[in-house]
Amino acid sequence: MTTTFGFPRDTFRILHVSTGNVCRSPITERLTRHFVSQRLGVLGGGLIVESAGTWGHEGAPMEAHAETVLADFGADASGFTGRELLDEHVIRADLVLTATRDHRAQVISMGHSAGLRTFTLKEFTRLVNAIDPATLPPLDDGLVMRARALVRAAAALRGWLLAPTVEADEVHDPYGAPLTFFRSIGDEIHQALDPVVTALTGVPTRA
Repeated sequence: MTTTFGFPRDTFRILHVSTGNVCRSPITERLTRHFVSQRLGVLGGGLIVESAGTWGHEGAPMEAHAETVLADFGADASGFTGRELLDEHVIRADLVLTATRDHRAQVISMGHSAGLRTFTLKEFTRLVNAIDPATLPPLDDGLVMRARALVRAAAALRGWLLAPTVEADEVHDPYGAPLTFFRSIGDEIHQALDPVVTALTGVPTRA
């Protein structure tokens, strides 16, 4: 069975988007993979996690401080190369999570019916926190089915749960900043991802 765009429905693609695709979105991509693997024992079930940048440095390595942040969490930074955000990335994505509202607006402006599946990371976290996990399909029905239901539920809540402040949905750019700031951004991303991965997998953080 295929999606409207001709891609298999037995996969679910998460696309993380920032500016250069060398700091925030690589951290978010690799932490998502890591946290899902921690909960499920393996990254699988049809889940594919990728990233790209609206001004992506095509083929560039991840920033060294970003690699250090990933190492702090025990996540794998190897083999990463930066990508410029293309139409095909948006078309294939089932969920797009951006670092800022500007990135979200840029993705949506590309078209491809992206509006209902594009959120800032922190916006998506806020919406996920308001969803009763009991209303989602059990993991026994498949990770893909659960993930699709989660995105639909979040999109339905978006107009009802607005950000408390303008800055609440932003993950600021650490490019060029010292390692201490990168680590603070890593902590922000971790805190935002934790409830999202819990909702996706149905498995809470291990103590």
